[in-house]
Amino acid sequence: MRNSRFKQRSSRSNSPSSPKSVPRGRFSRRIGTKTQSSKKNQPTPLPKFRLLMVWGVLALAMLGLSWKIYQLQIVQSQELKEKARSQQTVNIRPYIPRRSIIDSENNILATDRLEYILYVHPIQFKLTQAEVAAKLSPILEDKTPQQIIERFKERKTGIPIARGLAEGVAERLKALKLDGVEVNETYRRFYPQENVMADVVGFVDNERQGQAGIELSQEKLLERDLMSLYVQRTALGSIMPTSLPSDLLKSNDWRVQLTIDMRLQRSVRSALQQQLKKFNAKRGAVIVMDATDGSLLSLVCEPTFDPNQFYKSKVELLKNWTVSDLYEPGSTFKPLNIALALEAGVIEPNTVIFDSGLVTVDGWNIFNASKTGNGSINIAEVLQTSSNVAMVQIMRRLNKEDYYKRLQKLEINQKTEIDLPGEVSGRLKNKDIFMSQGIEVATASFGQGFSLTPMKLVQLHGALANGGKLVTPHLVKGLVDVEGTLHWKPNYETKQIISPKVTKEVVEMMETVVNTGSGKAAKIPGYRIGGKTGTAQKAGPRGGYLPNAKITSFVSILPIESPKYVVLVVVDEPQGGNTYGSTVAAPVAKLVIDTLISLKGIPPSK
Repeated sequence: MRNSRFKQRSSRSNSPSSPKSVPRGRFSRRIGTKTQSSKKNQPTPLPKFRLLMVWGVLALAMLGLSWKIYQLQIVQSQELKEKARSQQTVNIRPYIPRRSIIDSENNILATDRLEYILYVHPIQFKLTQAEVAAKLSPILEDKTPQQIIERFKERKTGIPIARGLAEGVAERLKALKLDGVEVNETYRRFYPQENVMADVVGFVDNERQGQAGIELSQEKLLERDLMSLYVQRTALGSIMPTSLPSDLLKSNDWRVQLTIDMRLQRSVRSALQQQLKKFNAKRGAVIVMDATDGSLLSLVCEPTFDPNQFYKSKVELLKNWTVSDLYEPGSTFKPLNIALALEAGVIEPNTVIFDSGLVTVDGWNIFNASKTGNGSINIAEVLQTSSNVAMVQIMRRLNKEDYYKRLQKLEINQKTEIDLPGEVSGRLKNKDIFMSQGIEVATASFGQGFSLTPMKLVQLHGALANGGKLVTPHLVKGLVDVEGTLHWKPNYETKQIISPKVTKEVVEMMETVVNTGSGKAAKIPGYRIGGKTGTAQKAGPRGGYLPNAKITSFVSILPIESPKYVVLVVVDEPQGGNTYGSTVAAPVAKLVIDTLISLKGIPPSK
């Protein structure tokens, strides 16, 4: 029975056709599960807004790319080309020396030359310091081994042992092949005339920047105008030779020519040096100017310096004091005052003035230098005797305001505009002070109470020589090539300040000063020379005048029949009892004029 029941159960469970083999509820659940699974495998439709968003992003990307292409190809095209060119080319600027400076006769005054510098690097020595010094000393003749060793102790590397070495010396040093010893090439400004032209040319420092004279004032003119060169290079950075211009190493060879004559300059300096030594003077200066155009033929200051070794000189010697220092001109200004009085019509050449030897102004007693009177004298004799008393009486005849305006017309308180650095303006008292105090008119009449530079005084006497024109003193003639052809010249201003008739009368009066007056020491037989001596007290830094300190001077004009040259000699603080413009400055002027006559071929007067 048990077996039969078991068999029945088995047959039911194994029969696939039997409707009762699977329960109804379970079948229903399986069918439902299968239906849900098939639905999941089917693709879900994409919403429209997502589709539009994707297309929008793609469209914006396309627009952005188009805009970028437009920027690169159109807007930034030139800029990108320049960047590409800068990557493919290299900008080189070859070393270009400064222009040479020459005098009026084409003598070299300043030029650039190749030289060598010896550097040592003790940290790299393979020999001992004593061994290296022993090898260097015989070549560097001015340095002992011990001196060289002392230099080695300064630092471990980059010690400059010697500068300005000649090529032969440099080659001998290189031949030693010592580790830690280096010879470098460089260019240096060289002044072959040494101190002869230092006052004019000036110098450049170690950075090749002008520091004085023409080297400073004409810095731009001395720089050669060579543009930078762009040459192609390979991907490895090397320069392609075919891209180099054929005239790479050529630059224009124009030189800066000056009006100075070195032959005259050398002679003038020698004459001045002798006189300074004779009178133990503090310093002196000589200026020679062509009054027709203002060109300076000589400009000397003593003592001076060597521009090749400027660092060894005192600072005060590096400036040209004929344009930077003021002084009271004294009696050398009297011819100019005479010209003003003649121009104003208050005197004539034959006017007679009584010189008693003393005049009192505002309670101040004014004497002549001789302490004596000259009696009745004409205007020429006023200059011959250098009478202070007569000058006071002459200038009193002018209305104070008129006199002041005429002094202003001379441009005393203005610069000459010379092409040298450091020029200062003269000093003329304030108009109110000048008008209110009679002593101001009195002192101005004999060249005191105001101050100017020696260069300004030369400019004013140049106006007497050339018919009344105020010319600009200058040193630069222009740019010339190696054949002497002038390619460029500066323009200098000229203005009329005194009538030609008056200047002719004054110059002829100045001739009598040399012939029969205080300027006899400058007289040269056969030549008509005009002049005026001056001996002025030196103003103190706090007002008043320094005791036993004076400036002696002499100014001359020649030849009288056709005035062309002005010569000024100034000697500062000569020592001794007989120190006047006639005894100290005039003899120097004679030597200078003698040389000028010889060099310029000035014929004797008829």
